[in-house]
Amino acid sequence: MAMEETTRNKEIAHHLNEAVNSGDPDVIAKTIDELVTPDLAFHAPVPMGMTGAQALKQVWSVLLGAFPDIHVTVEDVIAEGDKVVARNTVTGTHRGEFRGVPPTGRSVSYGEIFVLRFQDGRIAEIWGVVDVLTQMTQLGAH
Repeated sequence: MAMEETTRNKEIAHHLNEAVNSGDPDVIAKTIDELVTPDLAFHAPVPMGMTGAQALKQVWSVLLGAFPDIHVTVEDVIAEGDKVVARNTVTGTHRGEFRGVPPTGRSVSYGEIFVLRFQDGRIAEIWGVVDVLTQMTQLGAH
């Protein structure tokens, strides 16, 4: 794979991160439509009955509903071949129901690592490892 493709993939990942940090559901959905294959393979600890790009849109809808000020800070990015790996810190204030926990007003800060696989200039597969234990502990769930 050419270095240009690796650079382009990193730029696409950055563009998606900018969109999710906008906090605007329409911007996020439009960006997902532009950057993600419709049949995205999405592997992450999120309970839902959807697949493809729709699943990713639903994840962001749920997150924005629970944490309207959610912000993803990219700490590290590693790109090689058709993959981009990002280690992130996620922060937000719990203002809506999340995983059965009613709004607490508490702030959360937790880590996650995502691996994005690209195909023909779009994100075709995502693997996510999210520190759900820290997230839920900070919300007071036991």
